Amino acid sequence: MCSIHAVDGSQSHRRCPVNLSRLDLNLVLALRALLEERNVTRAGERVGLSQPAMSAALSRLRRHFDDELLARTGNSYELTPLGVALRDRSATACDLLERVFSSQADFEPAVETREFTLLAADYGAAVFGAALARALHQEAPSIRLTFQHPAPSVEENTAALLSTVDGLLMPHGVIDGFPYVDLHQDRWLCMVADDHPEIGGELTLDHLARLPWAVYQRPYDAPAARQLSMLGISPRVEVSVQTFQLLPHMVEGTRRIAMIQERLARKAVRSAAVRVLPCPFEAVPVQEAMWWHPVHTQDAAHIWLRQKATEVGATLKGHGPDDGVSVVQGAGRAPGLL
Repeated sequence: MCSIHAVDGSQSHRRCPVNLSRLDLNLVLALRALLEERNVTRAGERVGLSQPAMSAALSRLRRHFDDELLARTGNSYELTPLGVALRDRSATACDLLERVFSSQADFEPAVETREFTLLAADYGAAVFGAALARALHQEAPSIRLTFQHPAPSVEENTAALLSTVDGLLMPHGVIDGFPYVDLHQDRWLCMVADDHPEIGGELTLDHLARLPWAVYQRPYDAPAARQLSMLGISPRVEVSVQTFQLLPHMVEGTRRIAMIQERLARKAVRSAAVRVLPCPFEAVPVQEAMWWHPVHTQDAAHIWLRQKATEVGATLKGHGPDDGVSVVQGAGRAPGLL
């Protein structure tokens, strides 16, 4: 540990950069098990170490961090503040190490059994993910594809999240600074009840400012919704949901307005008595992309996944908003257009 002297002569401490060549990486596994189990015996069983060996590992970790990590409280252990901070970091480190050492020089999709994990909101999973799953089913029948909903902290902890998965499906305008491949474009539309008492065939900015809204999580999570603030409009949110596909049901039979991507509207609007209208402002189109951590860039399996993603994205460009199709009407009025 390095020491520095404060202006008043007192000694304070900072930690020098860790020399990984001198660090036993098995301690990372022990650290994760100890912090998640909060029990030396269970942690040892989890990683295949005896109780004395795990106790020795805990002693080494305490010396390294100069912290108890696990503090006894009665008959149990509680995590110290540093232990709490290290719990998620150690899990991320273990996942990243596993991915590093599972990297491949070659990849044969027809015979591989690898699992790919993608973070995606329901929009990305329904529109692009479903098409990707069909393509993988044909070419790589033993590949497993898992979709997980991204954590709300994706913007603050992007590197940590991307290091433990194979990719993140998200439009441009939310994160930056990581490699990506563009997939397809979409456009934002406004959705209202089929029998909305105040809206006919056209929406106005006054409608957006005056009427209540149903939104995906928070208004500023959607790049198009952020544009409303630039117009001086603060949506009056009545309902907030965690999936875009719930929005039609939160609009049906109400005075609410929602914004939804056209490709998803084609899939979701059939189930509710709603109609979709053009936005009364120039909404920036959705440019969906797949983002990944640089650690995956040279992995043969990941290269193949990105190639398939690009191919699937290209097939989507021939459908929906890219080919100039007319705006979707209400499910009860013209279902054939869906």
